[in-house]
Amino acid sequence: MSTDHYSEAALETSDQPISARIRARIEKAGVRFHANDNIASFIKDGELEALQAEVQSKMSGVLQSLVIDIESDHNTQDTARRVAKMYVQEVFRGRYQAPPPVTEFPNVEQLNELMIVGPITVRSACSHHFCPIMGKVWIGVMPNEHSNLIGLSKYARLIEWIMSRPQIQEEAVSQIAQLLMEKLKPDGLAIVMEADHFCMGWRGVKDTEAKMINSVMRGSFLRDANLRREFLALITKRG
Repeated sequence: MSTDHYSEAALETSDQPISARIRARIEKAGVRFHANDNIASFIKDGELEALQAEVQSKMSGVLQSLVIDIESDHNTQDTARRVAKMYVQEVFRGRYQAPPPVTEFPNVEQLNELMIVGPITVRSACSHHFCPIMGKVWIGVMPNEHSNLIGLSKYARLIEWIMSRPQIQEEAVSQIAQLLMEKLKPDGLAIVMEADHFCMGWRGVKDTEAKMINSVMRGSFLRDANLRREFLALITKRG
């Protein structure tokens, strides 16, 4: 596709649905907008409410296509609004809201010992079926004299921002690692996540016992096997 044609295709107009206008801005910028990406910088003031209204309208169509009487069934008359609000303002808000403010402090005491935060409860939805993912995550940090320090609650806020999007667990832990490496600038970072996936327990094979555990190691945790073993041993004892 030529540059001129691409620009025309990505041009937003006032008569388009709000989702099309937002998408046009993203495509014009050449930015990815996968399910687990954040697109807050492309949403203008007041547009999130309009987007929620559009989702509500289309959700009504989904319910009607499922042959559900949303006119006289008192249980589903307001379901489209509730689902739209849930997606835009709650379970997927990490796509539409800017990152939470996080105050970073210099490592004045030049701390250089292993720090572990967790388990932090994580909640998300599988991007394949939009079924819940529920679990916990542990963070290991090896700071240096140039590292930034953040409050304990800020780990939970940053992780929630990442997880409040349609995710698959393998990509979620990588996104968390990238964000914390940028914020903390540590010598090393370790992340372990363990979660239940309702797309296995609720549908498909209906296996309610299986969990997924995966890890990401960066810097000194990747290079130093003893440090890695120490982190894994400590979280196993505390799990």
